[in-house]
Amino acid sequence: MIRGMILVAVGANLPGPDGTPPITTCRAAVAALDALPGLRLRGLSRWYRTPPMPPSGQPDYINGVAHLTGPTEPAALLAALQALETRAGRTRGTPNAPRTLDLDIIAMDTLVREAPDPILPHPRAHERRFVLMPLADVAPDWVHPVLAQTVAALIAALPDQGVRLA
Repeated sequence: MIRGMILVAVGANLPGPDGTPPITTCRAAVAALDALPGLRLRGLSRWYRTPPMPPSGQPDYINGVAHLTGPTEPAALLAALQALETRAGRTRGTPNAPRTLDLDIIAMDTLVREAPDPILPHPRAHERRFVLMPLADVAPDWVHPVLAQTVAALIAALPDQGVRLA
């Protein structure tokens, strides 16, 4: 049972089923995260606008990171996040497809797990400035539990990637 810091990436680049802008969907998702049983929102990053990675011609994403605490299991949290995505109109298709909502567990304390899903820490978080920059807003002292590098060092090692404040 994880009780400490839980970092969840929040993103969207398509309007919701009712035409809700991606930023509104992301804000509603954060409120829904705070309402999950036992979990509490402890911090929310600024919102960032990011071109899709890899470049694909789809609309820019809105990205942020929520810092939560509370007792939960990785699989239970993943199921709850996927239910929130579904309620926001997310359909699962091809990888890197545009989406109405994307919620990814980036880390749960210092837990390292390779299987079953979710893999922790997120296997590509350290390659993505659009995850690391908002993560630095809410957890500036975070250290990647496998790479043993600070979030600042991970950001410094990456190219620009076009991430900017929304």
